[in-house]
Amino acid sequence: MDGAQPESRHPSRDRQPRTPPITPEPTHETKASTKRVLIIGATGSVGRHAVAASIAAGHQTRALVRDRSRADRILDQSAELAVGDASDVDFLKHAVADIDAVVFTHGGHGGLGEAEAIDYGIVRATLEALGRRRVRIALMTSIGVTVHDGAYNRASQSHDWKRRAERLVRASGNDFTIVRPGWFDEGAAAHPELLFLQGDTRRAGSPEDGWVARSQIARVLVESLTSAAANPKTLELVAERGPRQTDLDPLFAALRRDADGELDGVLDPDTLPLDHEPDGVMAEIAEAARRGQVKLSS
Repeated sequence: MDGAQPESRHPSRDRQPRTPPITPEPTHETKASTKRVLIIGATGSVGRHAVAASIAAGHQTRALVRDRSRADRILDQSAELAVGDASDVDFLKHAVADIDAVVFTHGGHGGLGEAEAIDYGIVRATLEALGRRRVRIALMTSIGVTVHDGAYNRASQSHDWKRRAERLVRASGNDFTIVRPGWFDEGAAAHPELLFLQGDTRRAGSPEDGWVARSQIARVLVESLTSAAANPKTLELVAERGPRQTDLDPLFAALRRDADGELDGVLDPDTLPLDHEPDGVMAEIAEAARRGQVKLSS
């Protein structure tokens, strides 16, 4: 493991050409609501935007990365680094030390076994590392996550394990917002208006479900951390032509809350029945609920 302890960086350590800095979406944050934020998946295509958005919002930002040289090239130098394996609970105990919010932007690439190890496994390991500590969580999964009979999920099990990760978060007792973005695009300028949906009703499994820019996803994840109206809620996120909202609180406030003790989103279809789930998964959900002192209704 490389550097289990979080570390500060200095520009003199950056010896490789840097990529152009990311300009984050303007946010509605204030200094009075700043947090100590850990970004998991920080050098990914959404994670790097989340780091930029978190820093722009005034949060003390720690980026969890595997590759220090890559992080030095693409992340803001004011981000603190935690360099190591996001599935290693011992490493994560150092990474989450003094953190009060976690943003999950990690994800596998559809390879065999990746969804369980990455999409689910990293969330499970992080919650284990936190123990009984309470933090604010923003978890990115995907639109269509409740579709389990499509060809993509049958091949990768991606939706199965992303949905199980959502269930872990709901069982954990932490305040949370779960964001299910549509297809990634860079068209924030062309489609500046954000649309929050619930019930996972866009199920084509294609760009027909809707597009959203990576910077917009990052903005929603980061702004959810300090929005009381965003907790505890699950939403699908797409963008449309229309005016850009300067304040996301009204959008969060219009959503229905996830019910206490329930493992699925408030309007989600029952397409992954709990009584058919693997015993090991249900045991890990029960353990998360025990740590969080949550009484599950299912």
